[in-house]
Amino acid sequence: MLSPKVRQARRARSKSLVMGEPSQSPGQSPGPRGQGPVLKAGWLKKQRSIMKNWQQRWFVLRGDQLFYYKDKDETKPQGLISLQGTQLAQRLPGPEDVGKHLFEISPGGAREREKVPASPEGLLLMASSQRDMEDWVQAIRRVIWAPFGGGIFGQRLEDTVHHERKFGPRLAPLLVEQCVDFIRARGLSEEGLFRLPGQATLVRDLQDAFDCGEKPLFDSTTDVHTVASLLKLYLRELPEPVIPFTRYEDFLSCAQLLTKDEGEGTLELAKQVSSLPLANYNLLSYICKFLDEVQSHSDVNKMSVQNLATVFGPNILRPQIEDPVTIMEDSKTVPPT
Repeated sequence: MLSPKVRQARRARSKSLVMGEPSQSPGQSPGPRGQGPVLKAGWLKKQRSIMKNWQQRWFVLRGDQLFYYKDKDETKPQGLISLQGTQLAQRLPGPEDVGKHLFEISPGGAREREKVPASPEGLLLMASSQRDMEDWVQAIRRVIWAPFGGGIFGQRLEDTVHHERKFGPRLAPLLVEQCVDFIRARGLSEEGLFRLPGQATLVRDLQDAFDCGEKPLFDSTTDVHTVASLLKLYLRELPEPVIPFTRYEDFLSCAQLLTKDEGEGTLELAKQVSSLPLANYNLLSYICKFLDEVQSHSDVNKMSVQNLATVFGPNILRPQIEDPVTIMEDSKTVPPT
C-alpha cells in the first residue's frame, strides 16, 4: 500500500526525513523579501554552525524562502534558506536534549546565505513546544513539496483545487475522493465509522506520503478507521475550514433560526450555502451527500445524523479563534445539512 520510501521512513521515524528536489540553478538568486505573502512567522532558536550554542531569531517563511532576523522589528535579514531542494527532518532529542523540540533543514542542493559558513549537517532549529515544531515542519514541508503535487495537508482548498484542475473537473480534492471511494466500498457498515480512531502511526505515514507528492493506494489490508481518520485530518488541517471563518456567525444564526422556524431556517441555510465560494460549495456538497449515505446505514454502523454532526461539525465549521468548549457547544447547535 505504501511505497518503500514511506515504509522505510516508518522504520526510521527518528529522522522522519522529507526529501526535496533541486529546482533552482546555482546562479539563480532568491527573490527579495517583499515578494509573496508571509506563510508563517515566529521565534525559533538556531544552533550556530561553529560554536554549537543556541541563538533566538525571528523566522519568516515567505514564498519558498525562510528568512531569519535578529529581532522581530528588523527589516534586513541576517540570513535566508532557499527551501526548494532541501531536506527536512524532525530530530528526536538525545540524552543531552531532553525536552527540546528539534528539527533540521539540510542543504540538499539549496543554498544557505549567512555570515558563517553553512554546516554540512544542516541548520538545526529548536521550537518552543511540540505543537510549534509540528506547525513549522508542516508549513516548510508544504513549501518543499508543493511544486510536486504534495503538501496537501494544511494547503488552502482553492490552491489544491487549482493545482488539480489538470486532472479534470471534480467536486473534491483527489485525496478526499480516494478516502470516500474506499469507505463507500468497504466501510459503510463498519460500526463506529468516523467515531473510532484509526491507527495513529499509519495515519501519519499516509499523511507523510500524500505530503511528499505520492499517491498511496488503499487495499484490502487497509483499516477503514484509518482512512476515515485521514479524511477528518485533512478537513481539520485546512487553514480555513470548508465554511470560511467569515461565515461562521451566519451559519450559527441559521441553526438558531431552524430551531424556531424550520421552513424559514431551511431557506436561509440554502441561501448561505449557495453563496459559498465555488470550491467550498462543491466540497461541502460532496461531503454532505457522502455522509447521507453513511447515516443510511446507521442501523449497522451506529452513526446517526446527530452522531455524524457531532464528529464532523468542528472539522467543517469552526471559529477563527478556537475555544474547545465553545466549538463543541456550537457543533450541537448546528443541525446536519
